[in-house]
Amino acid sequence: MALKACLFDMDGVIVDSAVHHFVAWKRLAEELSIPFTEEDNHALKGLSRVDSLDHILRLGHLQLDEKTKVKLMDQKNAWYLDLIQGMRAEDILPGAKELIESLVAEGIQVGLGSSSRNAQLILDNVGLTPLFDTVVDGNHITLSKPDPEVFLKGAAALGVEPADVVVFEDAASGVKAAKTGGFFAVGVGDKGQLSEADVVVDHLEEVTVDQMRTWMEHGLG
Repeated sequence: MALKACLFDMDGVIVDSAVHHFVAWKRLAEELSIPFTEEDNHALKGLSRVDSLDHILRLGHLQLDEKTKVKLMDQKNAWYLDLIQGMRAEDILPGAKELIESLVAEGIQVGLGSSSRNAQLILDNVGLTPLFDTVVDGNHITLSKPDPEVFLKGAAALGVEPADVVVFEDAASGVKAAKTGGFFAVGVGDKGQLSEADVVVDHLEEVTVDQMRTWMEHGLG
């Protein structure tokens, strides 16, 4: 295995837009008279918009037709878009931009693999778009994590094999997607919840390109 590319999840890895998702989903849940806590929101990590809504509806023991569900998702997304319009460079999580810049400087390709349909907008707003060689988001996939489709498409777009790619993820479903696809998975955050990852770090400030090369060579952290 050789380090040829890195694929990053977005929410919780590059930027923290999760708080905006929580506010929007909570507002929608309350309109449906469904209690929705931060713990409930945590269960949505890595899920697609459709799967997230289905999870919330299960919390409220509600069954709705597809047309109604589409309207609800559109409403949630409208609220979310209003919230993220103000995101700027200062919303990039510590160490993320520096790590990506160091990868680019070393000639290592960089891609985004996110279930979010608004990933490109956020990258544009925070000024990171020029650093990415490819962006695969919710608009390009049919299967959400833990299916590896988003990462497999990212690797294909970069012209590399999964075994030569490091994936950075903050969600258990994303880590599982990476491992299922044959990637080297780095969990960012809680070790207890990311135990399937090859390596877990608290944040990207801890990571260097040389360190990643060592991981790839030895298959461990």
